[in-house]
Amino acid sequence: MTGLDDRGDNCWPVRVLTLFPEMFPGLLGQSLAGRALEKGIWSLETVDIRGFARDKHRSVDDTPFGGGPGMVMRPDVIDAAVTETAGPPGAGRQTPVIYLTPRGSLLTQARVRALAAAPSGITVLCGRYEGVDERVLEAQAVEQICIGDYVLSGGEPAAMVLIDACVRLLPGVVGNDETTGEESFERGLLEYPHYTRPAAWQDRVVPEVLLSGHHEKVRTWRLAEAERVTRERRPDLWAQYRRATGHRQE
Repeated sequence: MTGLDDRGDNCWPVRVLTLFPEMFPGLLGQSLAGRALEKGIWSLETVDIRGFARDKHRSVDDTPFGGGPGMVMRPDVIDAAVTETAGPPGAGRQTPVIYLTPRGSLLTQARVRALAAAPSGITVLCGRYEGVDERVLEAQAVEQICIGDYVLSGGEPAAMVLIDACVRLLPGVVGNDETTGEESFERGLLEYPHYTRPAAWQDRVVPEVLLSGHHEKVRTWRLAEAERVTRERRPDLWAQYRRATGHRQE
C-alpha cells in the first residue's frame, strides 16, 4: 500500500485498489483536487492488487470459463484485496466499495453528492482485462458504476473521474458554494451559457440582458437558456425535468 494520507478528523478518505498504483494521484494531484489533497481535505491511499496474489508469479487473472478472448481478474485475489482494504462485507463495513465498469449503473450528480457527503469516503476497485469475476462482486456487495457509454482500457481513468467529481463538492474545495449549486444536473438541467469580456468579439456580442444589471431578468434568462440547451442536447434529461416540474413547453 502507498498513501498520501495525513488526514484529520474531517478528512474524506479515498482508497483505490489497482494494478497500477503509480497512475495516482495523476490529475487528482493538480488544480482544486490537488490543493485540497495538500490541505488534508481529502486523502488518497493506493493499494496494489498484485500484492494479494498467491503464487510466485503474482498472477491476478486467468482465462474465462466458457472460452473467449481476454483474461478475467481472479475472485480470490480481489476478495483478499477488498477485505483487507475495506473490511469484510456486511453491516460493519463503513465505506462503499465501488467498481467502475460499463456494466454498472450510470453515474449521476445525485450519487456523487451522496458519496461526497458520507464521512467514510469511498473505496474504488479498478478493473483490467475483461473485468472482474462476477462472484466476488456479489460476495463483496460491490456497487457497480458506469461513467458513460464507452469502454476504457482500465478502471483507473474512470476512478479519477468519480473521485474528482466527489472531491470538488467537499467543503472548502470550491471557493464559492453557489458555483456548484448552479452547475449542470443540479436542477435536472444542463448549465446555461457563460460569457465574459470583451463584450463584443469577432462580431459576436454578449446577450444584452447580461449587461443590464437586472438580477431577476438575468435569473429568468439563465433558466430559459438552461431549459433550451437541455431540450436540444439531452432529450432524456428534458423529459425527466418536464415530469418532475410539470413543464409543458415542447
